[in-house]
Amino acid sequence: MTRRDVFVAFTAVLLTLATVSVMRAQPTVLPSTLFEWSALVPQPNSTGEVRRVVQKPTATLDELEIHITTLKAGEESHPPHKHANEEILIVKEGNVEALVNGELKRGAPGSLIFQASNQLHNIRNVGTTPATYHMINWKTPAK
Repeated sequence: MTRRDVFVAFTAVLLTLATVSVMRAQPTVLPSTLFEWSALVPQPNSTGEVRRVVQKPTATLDELEIHITTLKAGEESHPPHKHANEEILIVKEGNVEALVNGELKRGAPGSLIFQASNQLHNIRNVGTTPATYHMINWKTPAK
């Protein structure tokens, strides 16, 4: 075995290890999926509960996050805040008030709320029963 043979073998091993390392570092993208409501375990918190659905990259997004929050009467999701990524909230049940474009807007079951990039937003349960909404948030390569 010559030095050249050892060098070629060593280089081949290094390239193989580098390729495997890069492949492991890339997160798996979310395939088409059906999320069963009964499989989404509610996690209690101080304002109600949350069901975490997914927080993962897709073929076109850096990250897709979906969760379902239930707020107790009078509770809010969080203080008004903003971020670069956009999100949609879909009211499943209850009555909510959302900060949208600097104004408080009321929504009932079936209402959709789009929160644009870098706009202050939050949501509050203004009813006397729990309010549940689906939150869909995405991060693109530009954000």
